[in-house]
Amino acid sequence: MTNTPPVCNYEGSDYQQSFWEQGGREYEDRAEAIALKKLLPASGKLMLELGAGAGRNTPRYAGFEHIVVLDYSTTQLAQAQEKLGRSDPLGTMPKYIYVAADIYRLPFRDRQFDAATMIRALHHMADAPKALSQIRGVLRSNAIFILEYANKLNLKSILRYWLGKQDWNPFTLEPVEFVKLNFDFHPRAIRNWLGELGFSIEKTRTVSHFRLGLLKRIIPAKWLAALDGLFQPTGTLWQFTPSVFVKARVDEKDSETMSSFPVRVIELFKCPACGNEKMEEKKDHVYCPNCQAKWAVREGIYDFREKV
Repeated sequence: MTNTPPVCNYEGSDYQQSFWEQGGREYEDRAEAIALKKLLPASGKLMLELGAGAGRNTPRYAGFEHIVVLDYSTTQLAQAQEKLGRSDPLGTMPKYIYVAADIYRLPFRDRQFDAATMIRALHHMADAPKALSQIRGVLRSNAIFILEYANKLNLKSILRYWLGKQDWNPFTLEPVEFVKLNFDFHPRAIRNWLGELGFSIEKTRTVSHFRLGLLKRIIPAKWLAALDGLFQPTGTLWQFTPSVFVKARVDEKDSETMSSFPVRVIELFKCPACGNEKMEEKKDHVYCPNCQAKWAVREGIYDFREKV
């Protein structure tokens, strides 16, 4: 199996509850919802949600016929099931398909999805270009990719650097790892990587302009988020907020080689160990006849992290 960069694993974490529901992040959640609504198509056939966690954003993609809810943590996916509903993973395509997998080794056939999102997940990627290249490979011609990233060039980091309270330079292009497996990225680096992979950036929105504890305590979250929404389009001109959203489109090419949309769940997958696209659906696992790998299906979750 090919070596891949380290993974930030939220297995067993109460992140959804402790960070979002009890952590005073209602403003950020509402602001992100505004950005998604402005950037994402209202409907589509097959969506891939990368780093879905406990499904915080998944209901916002309800216009898509089928949504693959992907995270590395099975406990996060189980929480998503509690919110969204568990479906039989075998047979025809349900609304939600739950997949535990490493973004560096996506278990999907090429050029299948007509949209993908990656919100609050890239900042855990030690090799962001490698992760983005995996995503590019599974997107169809003309597909939409909504990417959120933690911005190295945010106003707070610039001020701290100028005041001598921060060693790393926010103006350089390389990522900064401020906590283990937590990275901030320069906007130009993101644009460069996407461009090299064949994406065209159509829109950029800056998010969380007012991420200050004092403001969040004295101004209701819905008002603060609404104000944030008014400022978000300035992302086309400059990016100085801690969070940035981009809407990128896959360049129109290779349309003649695109696969048809899958009818059965098994048609989504390829073997992450050998790349074989002719997988077989068994009662409690997915089987690769090429390398004899078995990938577990437990509690409605396809688990492609380790062979069984």
